[in-house]
Amino acid sequence: MLFIALLAVTTSVLAARFRISDIRVEGLQRIAAGTVFNYLPVQVGDTTTDAVTAGIIRALYATGFFKDVRVERDGTVLVVWVQERPAIAEINISGNRSIDTKGLKEGLKDIGLAEGRTFDRSLLDRIERELERQYYALGRYGVEIQSTVSPLQRNRVAVSIDIAEGLTARIKQINIIGNEDFEERELLDLFKLSRTRWYSFYSKNDQYSKQKLSGDLETLRSFYLDRGYIKFEIKSTQVSISADKQDIYITIGIDEGDVYKVSDMKLAGEPSVPVKQLFPLIHMRRGDVFSRKVTIESAERISKKLGNEGYAFANVNTIPELDEETKQVAVTFFVDPGKRVYVRRVNTKGNTRTRDEVLRREVSQLEAAWFSSELVRQSRERLQRLGYFEEVNVETPAVPGSADQVDVNLSVVEKDSGNLLAGIGYSQSQGIIFNTSITQNNFLGTGKQVSFAFNNSRSNRNYRLAYTNPYYTIDGISRGFELSYRETDYEKLNSIDYFTDVGVAGMNFGLPITDTSRAGLGIRYQYTKFTAGNSLLAQTFETDYGNQFNDFLLTASYTNDSRDRAIFPTKGNFQSLRAEVSVPGSDLQFFRLTYTHRRYIPLIRHFVLSLDADLGYGNGFGSTKDLPFFEHFFAGGPGSVRGWKENTLGPRETTLEENPAGGNVKMVGSIKLFAPSPVEGEFAKTLRLGAFFDFGNVWTTSNPTLSDQELLTPRGFSLSDIRYSAGLSLTWMSPVGALSASIARPFNDKVEDKTQMFQFSVGQRF
Repeated sequence: MLFIALLAVTTSVLAARFRISDIRVEGLQRIAAGTVFNYLPVQVGDTTTDAVTAGIIRALYATGFFKDVRVERDGTVLVVWVQERPAIAEINISGNRSIDTKGLKEGLKDIGLAEGRTFDRSLLDRIERELERQYYALGRYGVEIQSTVSPLQRNRVAVSIDIAEGLTARIKQINIIGNEDFEERELLDLFKLSRTRWYSFYSKNDQYSKQKLSGDLETLRSFYLDRGYIKFEIKSTQVSISADKQDIYITIGIDEGDVYKVSDMKLAGEPSVPVKQLFPLIHMRRGDVFSRKVTIESAERISKKLGNEGYAFANVNTIPELDEETKQVAVTFFVDPGKRVYVRRVNTKGNTRTRDEVLRREVSQLEAAWFSSELVRQSRERLQRLGYFEEVNVETPAVPGSADQVDVNLSVVEKDSGNLLAGIGYSQSQGIIFNTSITQNNFLGTGKQVSFAFNNSRSNRNYRLAYTNPYYTIDGISRGFELSYRETDYEKLNSIDYFTDVGVAGMNFGLPITDTSRAGLGIRYQYTKFTAGNSLLAQTFETDYGNQFNDFLLTASYTNDSRDRAIFPTKGNFQSLRAEVSVPGSDLQFFRLTYTHRRYIPLIRHFVLSLDADLGYGNGFGSTKDLPFFEHFFAGGPGSVRGWKENTLGPRETTLEENPAGGNVKMVGSIKLFAPSPVEGEFAKTLRLGAFFDFGNVWTTSNPTLSDQELLTPRGFSLSDIRYSAGLSLTWMSPVGALSASIARPFNDKVEDKTQMFQFSVGQRF
């Protein structure tokens, strides 16, 4: 109506046409005149008409900058009068505990409500409705949102949004009707949603969400389809809320239908791959109960097989044929392989610092060879494992004008491969730890690694310089060098009283076996000097062999790492077998064998089961009767058997009743159950909670001589010496380093044991 009235006034004012000699804009406060001229549909020299005048008003109203526009005439000058909408000076939000203020303001900005922008009341009403929708999605149906607009000087306003979130509505009851073959409890156990339980404060499973319910309904559908109920149907879903908006009731009506069994499996189409290679990929037999999951997985295996043979655009469709009388189904896998596709070029993009050859040597897919989806996947994973890139994306577009060629385009986003770290941490065993390191994992873009590190604590001082070339040969054989020096006060590590200086110079080679496994071979020179202190074991060893040694050690290793990620893995295995032995010409003759195994098994609801084992054995040979005491294994504390002080398990110098001295046999294991993070967002990726059951110990199995028969008691391996503990753990990858804490209860501690229920460390390497 306002627009019509203004148009009528303007028409009367400009009843006589005239040629515009000038244009003047009046009423501007914040907006520049040039902005108005950019939107005007007329210019100097034009002739005014009713249509032109109406067009001016429509164009300026459409900008959203003005709440009033008038067009007048001053002689031959066209005068445009405007009244600006107020600008938003500030936005205040209060009462929002469930939605972060920063994220909320970012969302408002995307919609158009932000400080400095023009205020639009209709937009504020729309935002209120959107906020209500978001709170409803969180189960807060009693939310109340009150918006206040306060005028300020210079045509500005302050917007205040007050939110009374109310209580979260809880699921009071979920009912399933129509189920005959399965108990309601069994079906409800499949759901993420449930009525309030004692642990709901942690899992939030009693908070209704439309998205969660949709996921649960799909889980229910899959449950029946995987058990032969091909005609299963969800008839209805009713969600009701109590009058006080606190309780939610869900009722689901289903029709189970009949169970169908597989009568036959067929392959149709043009497989282009021998049928005898495809049939073993179909994991179903005649007489089996039909399973949609097995059918889909069989089709995916066939499609993957064709993709690995060069048929990049193969389609495999499953066609079930139902026999209503016999309740059987014949499944036909219709295969359309398309043309065999070849790779024209492998292109790289985004590697501004990293040389092309560093990327290309990780690419398993060759140019001019037929396309293999498996090789392309392996190439992407190999690039991700380098650690040089934040993102690795692969695209396989068809070559224009060719039906049987594609390009493999690798697009990477580089991250800083250099790392300068200076920090401070704390460990209960080592006290305050100062550390600094300079690492360049991709030195000058060549893929070579150069690092220098220094660590200092009350028990350790360590210097290390290392260099590794992962492609010393074109076949991927690596070569590395290491120089290090370490001073250790073992008494401050809860061990016997002695002090060591150890210098190392070594060279190693690595040989790739598969994409996940690698073999290693190395040689190193090790200088060792120890000061015996009050330790009888160290004094006896010094009497027999001296206290300075020059040893040459050969090392061999095998590593297999199939984990999905290095930090907080959820599936896969990590295995490491390592052997080292001194060679002729060394002052001491000894060997050490170690084996580490980590297995991660994903469970339901994002729980992860971890099975860990750490084994070690060492001994002397030739002129050295035992494994040197400064090469002993230790157990107890974080990363070992929690609940005992670090390094305090194992044989002791019983004549002095001192701290343990370690042993030549080590067996440590752990069963861990990791829970999904109780928080959401990016912080959830840095936090892991778990429960654990630890067990293990170290032993000495060598035979005593007259000079040391009183030392390291008890001797011999016995399962009765294994210590057990259970407890809870927390690990947080904080900005200053990994923070680890645990509470453990020892089960079978002895009088001489040194227990410690609460243990933590900050700034240590995870």
